[in-house]
Amino acid sequence: MNWLEWLGYLASTIVLISLLMSSIIKLRWINLLGSSIFSLYGFLIGALPVGFMNLGIAFINIYYLIKIYRSKEYFKILPIEDDSQYFNYFLNFYQKGIEKYANISKINLQNSKVSFFILRNMVPAGVFLASEYDKSTLQIELDFVIPEYRDFKIGRYVFENRKDYFLDMGYSKFVSATANDEQIKYLLKMGFVKQEENGKSYYEKSLVPSQS
Repeated sequence: MNWLEWLGYLASTIVLISLLMSSIIKLRWINLLGSSIFSLYGFLIGALPVGFMNLGIAFINIYYLIKIYRSKEYFKILPIEDDSQYFNYFLNFYQKGIEKYANISKINLQNSKVSFFILRNMVPAGVFLASEYDKSTLQIELDFVIPEYRDFKIGRYVFENRKDYFLDMGYSKFVSATANDEQIKYLLKMGFVKQEENGKSYYEKSLVPSQS
């Protein structure tokens, strides 16, 4: 098997992987890579239909990626009412995904100081629950975004664009004690800092700049 065949197998594998992505942005980026390599492969072996078709797919991916990044999206916080049936439906529907980050049996709206859905273009794309850690700090109990919208935009909206929402309530800091690697990566991306206390790790984010 020569290197051209390996190139073809590589392109096929990348295209296949792209179709497994639940996030449309990840799908477009990975498919762009796969179709570009496939196009190169087609031209190198003299299969012009393969080359031109995949070149067209690559341009389509580029078009939609530009459209996605240029589009203005609508975000809104929608507080969760104590007797919200939709909240229970949401937990049940996404139970398997939520249990990767939190113990769903311990989720209790009554213990949450802050609880809301995050709407993205009017779609309930995420849910956020936090209890009071101390008078100025919220402990995150659940920060879950449905797979289709995991591109960090909702996190930036909550922790950056809507930080006044929390400051107006008297809270200027978040803490999270998660041990989930994916969640830790997300927290660090959102500006949380790892801290150690009594031999245990947790993650902290301040909403106000430190005075040095």
